Amino acid sequence: MFLHLFRRLSERRMRVWRGLMEKHYQEVSAMYQQMRIWRHDYKNHLQVMKAHLDMGEYRELNDYILKLDQELGCAGEVIDTGNRVLDACLNGMIHMARAKRIAVNVKVILPPELSVEEYDLCVLVGNLLDNAVEGCESQKEGEDRFLRIYMGVVKEQLYVSVANSHAVRLQKEGERYRSTKSSGRGLGLMSIDHIVAKYHGHINRQNDESIFATEVLLPL
Repeated sequence: MFLHLFRRLSERRMRVWRGLMEKHYQEVSAMYQQMRIWRHDYKNHLQVMKAHLDMGEYRELNDYILKLDQELGCAGEVIDTGNRVLDACLNGMIHMARAKRIAVNVKVILPPELSVEEYDLCVLVGNLLDNAVEGCESQKEGEDRFLRIYMGVVKEQLYVSVANSHAVRLQKEGERYRSTKSSGRGLGLMSIDHIVAKYHGHINRQNDESIFATEVLLPL
């Protein structure tokens, strides 16, 4: 039984890894495409703004600048932590969350090197964000969906905090939260717990009627 679960967990981790790399590829491709479009349109935008300026059409110029600024905002920020694998994970998941109309607030401050293996870090963060996005999707469209991510170093420990809105109150079985997925699934929670145990870390999960939060501490 244990060997069967271990194999399923390993297969799940490999699927997560491949999925994150695919999301990163799509995200990078989309960014390069957007850059090419902006480079192509750059001169046209300048000519339009110069024409408004020469004709004294300051209100029209202001409206045009506001429209350009809005388009840039829609592209969203790009997370650059210096860790390429983590960047791939974060940017892919954040892009997916925003596409689902989830408001994302993210702050990541990390040292150049971490003792946590890149694979483990990516699987940990990927599963946390995957579960968070799923929690947001339990809300009806039009409701305030949000996802908050913070990563940093606290007292020589890697600190990861993920909080999300949700509409389903999770139930506990002993000290563990019961997965809302169908029977035999919920391996993401097991994968997170496995990585935390591997690094002798600590995990804290809390939820109420509208927010689910997970905090992870891994010794550095």
